[in-house]
Amino acid sequence: MRPAPTAGVTADACVQRPLLGLRGTSPAVVLDDLTLSHDELRGRVDRWAAAHLGGTRRLVLLENENTLDSLVAHLAVVEHGHVGIVVPPLDESRRAALVADYDPDVTVVGGRAHARREGSVHDLHPDLALLLSTSGSTGSPRMARLSRENVRSNALAIADYLDLGPTDRGLTSLPLHYCYGLSVLHSHLVAGGAVVLTSHSVVDPCFWNTASRAGATTLAAVPHTVDLLEHSGFAERDLPSLRLITQAGGRLAPEKVRALAEAGECRSFDLVVMYGQTEATARMAWLPPHLARSHPDAVGLPIPGGSLRIDSPGRDGVGEVVYSGPNVMMGYADTCADLGRGAELTELRTGDLGRIDDDGLLRITGRASRTAKVFGLRLDLDRVERHLAEDGSVRCVVHESTLHAFGPVADPEELATAAAAFCGLPESAVRGHRLDELPLTPSSKPDYAALIERAATSSVPAPATDGLAVSSAVVADAALVLGRPDATPADTFVSLGGDSLSYVEMATRLEARLGDLPADWHLRPLGELAPLPRRRRLPRVDVSILLRAVAILLIVASHVDVIAMEGGAHLLLALAGWNFARFQLASPSRRGQVAHGLGTLAALVAPSILWIGGVGLATGRYDLSTAFFVHDLTGGREWDDQWQFWFLQALVWASLAAIALVAVPALHRLERARPFGFALGLLAIAASARFAWIGIQAGPTERYTTPVVAFFFVLGWAGARARTILERLVVSAAAIGLTVGFFGQPQREAIIIGGFLVAMWLPRLPMPSVVVRAAGVVAGASLAIYLTQWQVYPPLEDAGHPWLALVAALAVGVLYGRLMRPVQRRVQRWVSQRCECLMRPDEARESLTPRLRGTPRCHSRSS
Repeated sequence: MRPAPTAGVTADACVQRPLLGLRGTSPAVVLDDLTLSHDELRGRVDRWAAAHLGGTRRLVLLENENTLDSLVAHLAVVEHGHVGIVVPPLDESRRAALVADYDPDVTVVGGRAHARREGSVHDLHPDLALLLSTSGSTGSPRMARLSRENVRSNALAIADYLDLGPTDRGLTSLPLHYCYGLSVLHSHLVAGGAVVLTSHSVVDPCFWNTASRAGATTLAAVPHTVDLLEHSGFAERDLPSLRLITQAGGRLAPEKVRALAEAGECRSFDLVVMYGQTEATARMAWLPPHLARSHPDAVGLPIPGGSLRIDSPGRDGVGEVVYSGPNVMMGYADTCADLGRGAELTELRTGDLGRIDDDGLLRITGRASRTAKVFGLRLDLDRVERHLAEDGSVRCVVHESTLHAFGPVADPEELATAAAAFCGLPESAVRGHRLDELPLTPSSKPDYAALIERAATSSVPAPATDGLAVSSAVVADAALVLGRPDATPADTFVSLGGDSLSYVEMATRLEARLGDLPADWHLRPLGELAPLPRRRRLPRVDVSILLRAVAILLIVASHVDVIAMEGGAHLLLALAGWNFARFQLASPSRRGQVAHGLGTLAALVAPSILWIGGVGLATGRYDLSTAFFVHDLTGGREWDDQWQFWFLQALVWASLAAIALVAVPALHRLERARPFGFALGLLAIAASARFAWIGIQAGPTERYTTPVVAFFFVLGWAGARARTILERLVVSAAAIGLTVGFFGQPQREAIIIGGFLVAMWLPRLPMPSVVVRAAGVVAGASLAIYLTQWQVYPPLEDAGHPWLALVAALAVGVLYGRLMRPVQRRVQRWVSQRCECLMRPDEARESLTPRLRGTPRCHSRSS
């Protein structure tokens, strides 16, 4: 036992620089637009502490986020001897509950400090540094009390066995309120390395752009991260700087450990499987990378300075895992009254069952207590049960990373929804079961083994909305819209081959099912879309859908002389470039981009050739050059019927050129590293070609010629790649400068510029539900409407019925679009598969979805 704390201990007396003891100009924090050296980071930390914390030790509530402000605040607390309560961003009710339990002196939300009083009212033990939650999000106030020695010793041990140094840069792939995420930060800083700060998910291209630009060397993963990597093209990513992937946060299936280790052997990175608990400040054991393939079921050896033993092993050698080392916590805290207590533990009883085999490696076999991990969150199942039913009529078990709740309930879906909300889990990770009589053991205790067996064999769907599990329904929507019956919750809209044609239908379905969607929903795993908030009073529609609907309406209305507002087709061409960057370029690998792009193009070409060719054969109205989009090369310069499909011709050839560019490995890497700069360079080239060809104003048919109008497609591409206000301003200026004077028709130019600027600056607009649905139908059929209008409206217009002609053209187009959608799906899938096979023949036979396998041509580490 350490001596009792002394009142009035100052922060200065406790400053030991546990993490920022090293100094120098080498990088410590890397962001997209900023790199801080260790000296610069230390300066920011010291200034923040002086401005917000003062000299008296204080208890600080830290709602940690993956931002620079939050990181600086966290380090200021640790480095200057204060005590931090580390939690994720909280809502008002949960923040109020935690404040009531611990009464912090200062709260830090979004990196901003809010002092609740001068000085401190707490008796804080001199060794105490951090309080970390041990119960995920089950609502328990229990915290692990960690000392500065705990934090520093564990960081040094991790840096030791991972061989971290000043050249290492660790990605913040995990949140900085999670002990594993914090261990990445602490271990890299104490070793003199750097962290690459990002809040993006591993399925987001921005995450990998950041990793590539920063030269990231290490990536931390929980099992859920590995699942996302499998489905997001990780096997094809070009990451030459990556040398290490670490995995912890729950058991990873041995076959996945082996597959990831094999991928590492091919691509020159190591896999280190680790084992730890918050109570041990993060890590207790590690598996040397050369053992990952041969011992994928093991978690390895004790970390430097630590030791492992098995308490009361049975005949099979299995018993409770007990760990000792300098990183074992001081003890638990349930209220602020516990913060003055000293260290009360010399070893940690983990509650895990395991054995240490003859090879000296620890293997975890199960849990001794009623806690389990789902999606990286440790759940106290007894507490969950009490929350769901105080009378003990509900029992919970975890099987295959899914929480199962059993009880004599009328609606199992409501039970699952309540469990998901309480635990902070996506609804796709929880199943509800009606069970009128819960099984008991001969000693009249709950028979959890029987419940696990029932969970393993159950076919009951996940929690329902309108009779279907939300997650299952979202996956079913994707399977239907994209023609992908193999879709899983881990897939994304983009990874399943989604494009601008299917985006409209999918977005409309999801808006109706889930309410407002985030702007990047097409990049998120389908299973993560389930717990989104319900819609507002007026749903918001993706403005690209609205603009497509408006553009095709303007096109047809102008043709039937209802209104004279041209420009819709050129706006559609810009939106096509926008969607090319948004969907086709969202595939992480070069192979995926080419396959996705050609598949989408084939889905556009197939119904076009069928319609144009069919009409040409039946009436002789169209030439083969028109049906196969080469009229630019063979046609005359005077307007005739062959020019009616100029938009499709320009779209086909612009798309082919774009796909050809990203198929070149060097250009692909350049586009991934500098997406906006690459798009801006292409726009300069396309604009130069336009000016060289026709000057400022285009002639009557020149304005429909592919080399002349291609800059509209590239303009949309650049618009989609613009992320900052400055970048959007640059593209907006380019849109105005390139469009004004092109037609010599101010109204037409204003329509194009106005529509494009709306897409740039107002990505989502609130609209009545009826408008959202109507826009979705029209936008989804815009290609078919453009195709079929030429044969539908002329007879009605000539008969003096322009409004009827407009309605008929829209109706026939919608009908043709629906008839062609199954054909488009089949063609798109077939072309994408053939591309996969041609570009990777050996692996395509096994699976057309990227998995964690090494590429066929492996190279040794010596190479």
